[in-house]
Amino acid sequence: MKRLLSLSLVTALGCHPSAPSKPVSALTPQEAYGRQVFAARCSNCHYADSADGLYGPGLQGLLRKPYLPSGRVANDKSVTGVILRGWVMMPPLGNTLSDQQLSDLLAYLHTL
Repeated sequence: MKRLLSLSLVTALGCHPSAPSKPVSALTPQEAYGRQVFAARCSNCHYADSADGLYGPGLQGLLRKPYLPSGRVANDKSVTGVILRGWVMMPPLGNTLSDQQLSDLLAYLHTL
């Protein structure tokens, strides 16, 4: 009964429980470096561990959803475009990230 009530409450409130992010201890070396890139370049505006927004949208589950907050399809191509060229308030990072940093960052974003 309690389980049914809590599921009903979650549904009524419009909350959708999400799977937790991959634990830091389980990150591959590429994902771990991508986490460092995220911390240095993205964490001032985006939460990695929440769907709640900071200055930009929260990124938890970003690439497990069908669409990005912008309405674009949630895939590597769309996310790369936003990172490189910016979008609305997000500045473009294309001239500040190496190809390796971008690749590592995308690998990390897949773990969220």
